[in-house]
Amino acid sequence: MSPVQTELLQGTLDMLIMKALALGEMHGLGISRRIGQTTKGTFQVKPGSLFPALHRMEEEGWLNASWGESENNRRAKYYRLTKKGRRQLETETRRWGRISLAIARALQA
Repeated sequence: MSPVQTELLQGTLDMLIMKALALGEMHGLGISRRIGQTTKGTFQVKPGSLFPALHRMEEEGWLNASWGESENNRRAKYYRLTKKGRRQLETETRRWGRISLAIARALQA
């Protein structure tokens, strides 16, 4: 049985991108694949959502980017998390922990 794909709630895409980059730099397609893997296919991030988020996060100072070659010898932009991005990931992780706990409690009430 394949997982049901779910639309991302506002704010979760940034957190998932930062989490994917926490282990090291990746290009856009790699980030998208990693999010799909870690969510067991629940979230499939399309380029129309991913690349505007990456650019916005770069402007916020959460990511740095540089051009390089992908595994199939194509030019690709590689993204990596900055110190500011790591702090933001910690903040977002705590925030989503509180949100998910509150929702779980509300659903059990």
